[in-house]
Amino acid sequence: MGRISRRRFGALALGAAGAAATPWPLRALRGQRLLVDGDRLNRRLGELARFSSAEEGTTRLAYSDEDRAARAWLSDIMSDLGLEVHVDRAANLIGRRRGADPSLAPILLGSHIDSVPAGGSYDGQVGSIAALEAMATLVDAGRETRHPLELVIWANEEGGKTGSRAIAGETLPWEVDIVTASGFAIGEGTERLGGDLSDLAAARREAGSLAAYLELHIEQGFVLDRGGLDIGVVQGIVGIRRWTVTVDGFANHAGTTPMDMRQDAMVTAARIIDAVHVTARELPGRHVATVGRLTAEPGAPNVIPGRVTFSLEIRDLAMTDIDAVFRAIRGRAEEIAAADGTTVSVEQFYESRAAPTDPRLRDIIEAEALDLGLTALRMPSGAGHDAQSVALLGPVGMIFVPSRDGISHSPLEFTEPDQITAGANVLLAALLAVDARGL
Repeated sequence: MGRISRRRFGALALGAAGAAATPWPLRALRGQRLLVDGDRLNRRLGELARFSSAEEGTTRLAYSDEDRAARAWLSDIMSDLGLEVHVDRAANLIGRRRGADPSLAPILLGSHIDSVPAGGSYDGQVGSIAALEAMATLVDAGRETRHPLELVIWANEEGGKTGSRAIAGETLPWEVDIVTASGFAIGEGTERLGGDLSDLAAARREAGSLAAYLELHIEQGFVLDRGGLDIGVVQGIVGIRRWTVTVDGFANHAGTTPMDMRQDAMVTAARIIDAVHVTARELPGRHVATVGRLTAEPGAPNVIPGRVTFSLEIRDLAMTDIDAVFRAIRGRAEEIAAADGTTVSVEQFYESRAAPTDPRLRDIIEAEALDLGLTALRMPSGAGHDAQSVALLGPVGMIFVPSRDGISHSPLEFTEPDQITAGANVLLAALLAVDARGL
């Protein structure tokens, strides 16, 4: 699972004086170090949730009117803080604060505010508002940093991480024509937000052009919540590979073909799908393997399926481990098909490479969490994030806070206000540590 680190303060105590009350370890530290305003942070998070087309949870699809309005609201707040605000060619909203040494590369912090349809009010939004609060805290305190700082609200994270992939040079020309959940194609939607992807090369940032990138995010899983832990120190974002598996048998009459004379593609597919589950559990490691889509042909209740296709997805922090799991599953699939008198073929259709976080940033995040009296666990991210692409440009670090009951992409998504405040304090502390000491 990863290593758990504790200090004598133990786990965060929930504030009894109100939902957004400051936990007692942090109250004890006031006056000793710079801390965010938890009330303001959580109030702004609630204000952001108003920009939604759904009554429950949040529906703020990338490039939608709600997305545009929320960005305008954030832009106004950034301007009021004295940040230099602009929208880059990939439609990322950026607020820049100058540093004492203009020769230094900037430190980036932020996340995304777009949601899935009928999603929650915390995914991406917690990290975005926490980054805004970190900036506001520095401004309020008159605290100058050595490095320039850039607050980034990434564009279209949920629809393909367009904003972060574009600045990393990963966006391909044909992608601008992909129609997103809001009904706008990526190229059209980018223009709606003030960007322009007609020249993809112009949207890129150079490798090494940033000093570090820090992102706070809800875990979107069970580990921290079930363990009663405060902070996840992300070791890396898992790689993903997906394949289409095709099983070919022989379609025949369901009533007249004896059971011992069938070449039933569905039976073979069912056995292979079971083997995916069993093999993934038997092999050592943190990988996961999933079959999430299945189609039978001809798809009639009175016809033995002659062809079945299904998806296979494998995730792990190491691409080599994904390969090892896949080889084991494929070998078992071929044995099953041979025994059933069917054939099986596999074709890969998607890959997202694994992105380890910077070890130095892991150490800093963990140390700052401990100094705040919080518990910390080193853990992988099973979901994709913008940091995955930003890692091509410079060192990245990610901070997780708990998700109640492990629920995400749902109106039931929730993180306690004091947990959000704690995560924002770790973000601010890590930012200051990187600024002061470098990497």
